[in-house]
Amino acid sequence: MRVASLGSGSKGNATLLEAAGDYFLVDCGFGLKEIEARLRNRGVHPDELKGILVTHEHGDHIKGAPMLANRYQIPLWTTYGTARHLKREVPTLHRFMPNTRLSLGQLEVETVTVPHDSAEPSQFLFRHQGLTFGLLTDLGSITPRVRHAYHECQLLMLECNHDPNMLQNGPYPPSLKRRVGGNFGHLSNDQAAELLTCVNRSVLERVLVSHISEQNNDTALALDTLAPVLDGTETDTEILTQQDGCDWHVLRHGG
Repeated sequence: MRVASLGSGSKGNATLLEAAGDYFLVDCGFGLKEIEARLRNRGVHPDELKGILVTHEHGDHIKGAPMLANRYQIPLWTTYGTARHLKREVPTLHRFMPNTRLSLGQLEVETVTVPHDSAEPSQFLFRHQGLTFGLLTDLGSITPRVRHAYHECQLLMLECNHDPNMLQNGPYPPSLKRRVGGNFGHLSNDQAAELLTCVNRSVLERVLVSHISEQNNDTALALDTLAPVLDGTETDTEILTQQDGCDWHVLRHGG
């Protein structure tokens, strides 16, 4: 199994996953031409996608998903709540209940409900041949369900959206500051570090630091906050950028 980010941040998010020769896209927060170009940059044509999974209906995650699904007849997977917010008909739409498991080819997908200010948000864990990739962005607090679900991952894409002090002293209006920093907003660097204290770091190979706010965070600050938790482990960290995401990461050491 291997994973690449096509971009991560408030202007658009998309993650590409390949398992046993099948390609899947998680979120599509870019317009049609842009996502086609970003897929090409990773050596993938949209015709090769076996499915698109969407975490929730906010534009930076769903913007191009209906158009991409319709143009290339790709199955689109969302929760029932997210599906109600689609702005166009998608004949290939599949709905799923939260906190369930999906079988997509040889890929097993676990859906995880998270606290976020959207209709019915769901994050994902992907498993193939003993390997686990956890994708966890866009949540305002860490629930017992989240702690349990993400305990055993070789690769974890983890939101470090903001630094609380930068958010408080930053340019956002008070209502938006309350939203971002609230229990249904986005994870701070400290909250991300707290989650890492709960996971099995002996199997965690890499953390992809995602969804970093351009106004309310700093990449060095995010890494410095995570570093004490990962000190003494073999876990690497990498910052995902809005423009380029990251190149392919191959998971090799499953159980």
